[in-house]
Amino acid sequence: MAINTFGSAADSANLDAVRQDIATFASSAQGYFMKPEMLGGGGGDWEGITFNTVAFPADEIANGGLTAVNANGVYTFSAPGATDTTFTLTAYPASRIDGPVTSSVSSATGNGPLTADIGPGGISWIEND
Repeated sequence: MAINTFGSAADSANLDAVRQDIATFASSAQGYFMKPEMLGGGGGDWEGITFNTVAFPADEIANGGLTAVNANGVYTFSAPGATDTTFTLTAYPASRIDGPVTSSVSSATGNGPLTADIGPGGISWIEND
């Protein structure tokens, strides 16, 4: 019973850390959206946003800047276009990944990934847990 409780607490802590990473990314992404293009931002659109163009605590960035990895999990999104009003960030928590946490991870066990729709005015959570 103690092992099961510890496992549940570890998973819960990991999910909290992933949610914080998503919120950090969303905040940085909104800053990118509002920053003028001549200062390295999007100038009112999402075109060109990657994990390389915003502040995010990544240990590895891959897939042209659209995938990031840190101790908490793997984060990925599709490149949004200039006319997109929002885009979706998908996070695969480390506690739900079978095997090593690498940029090639594209699925999670258990309740699956966490996702969030990010827009210039906020974030909408799509909980899968």
